[in-house]
Amino acid sequence: METVNLTGRLARNWRVVQFRKIEDHRGNLTPIEGGIDVEFDIDRVYYIYDVPSGSERAGHAHMSLQQVYIAIAGSFDVLLDNGAQTETFTLNRPNTGLWIGPGVWRDINNFSSGAVCLVLASAKYDEADYLRTYGDFCEYIRGNSRS
Repeated sequence: METVNLTGRLARNWRVVQFRKIEDHRGNLTPIEGGIDVEFDIDRVYYIYDVPSGSERAGHAHMSLQQVYIAIAGSFDVLLDNGAQTETFTLNRPNTGLWIGPGVWRDINNFSSGAVCLVLASAKYDEADYLRTYGDFCEYIRGNSRS
């Protein structure tokens, strides 16, 4: 993969988010509210499951969408790349999320058996917001690093 110089650009556009965990002898509960527990209003929710062993998901970036990934069950790795640095996170707790801002390439892999990845998104599906190839992502980053 090509590395892009991002002089003057925010180096990281992601962070781990710890959600509240309400413990009870009957079981735990983690509430997530848009604008409170995540910094955006939640417009779309979807989940990824029954991923065959060795498969990868994502493999794209977004120009404006914000997302939070949560391992509701099992575990998986999320590789993030902003053109200047990469970082890999293992998600394996249902009260821990990974906020990913715009302009970040993401790959999801190493799904455990039975893993479920819940995704909270700041907007409804919009194909025009996707950067589907790493080359397009690099061009997009180059253009935004000049601004």
